[in-house]
Amino acid sequence: MVEKLINLDKKLFIFLNNLGSKPFDEIWLLLTNQLNWLPFFLILLFILYKKLETKKLAIAILILAALITFTNEITDVIKFSAQRIRPCNDDTLAGLIRVVKDSDTFSYFSGHASNSTASMMFVYLILRKYYKYSYLIFLYPLIFAYSRIYLGLHFPLDIISGYVFGGCTGFVFYKIYNKIKKKYAANS
Repeated sequence: MVEKLINLDKKLFIFLNNLGSKPFDEIWLLLTNQLNWLPFFLILLFILYKKLETKKLAIAILILAALITFTNEITDVIKFSAQRIRPCNDDTLAGLIRVVKDSDTFSYFSGHASNSTASMMFVYLILRKYYKYSYLIFLYPLIFAYSRIYLGLHFPLDIISGYVFGGCTGFVFYKIYNKIKKKYAANS
């Protein structure tokens, strides 16, 4: 069963990875770099600033920092436990895939997918009552994580697992944020 799932994952990876073409490689290399998303993050921070009181914003920022740290650390623990080889280093895929970028770290599961989804889930849950189309922020983790398949760095299952873990983690940290916010309001 597991072997069948891994083979299906590899086949889907080969298909998705080969949708790419050289003229678009530079764009996807830009999209995979977190620093290039800084304007997007600053816009989200400004939106949060406009909707939240200063103290609630400070709590949200602290929880978000803890969320990203937690998600990143758990992702690394799982990567080192699973030790799944990245597609770009998988000899069985040589000649079948496009490798735009390589890495010698492990693949399962994607830190890009888990961190981006966790942080966007957290921000979405805060902003959803203010903005009808706040769900559009989920385009960021979709594009960001797909870049990893395009570049040859992650299998689809790595991305999907990262999305699931990130979504759950973002939800849990949102609940923590609400408890702290309520406790703070009761003490004020």
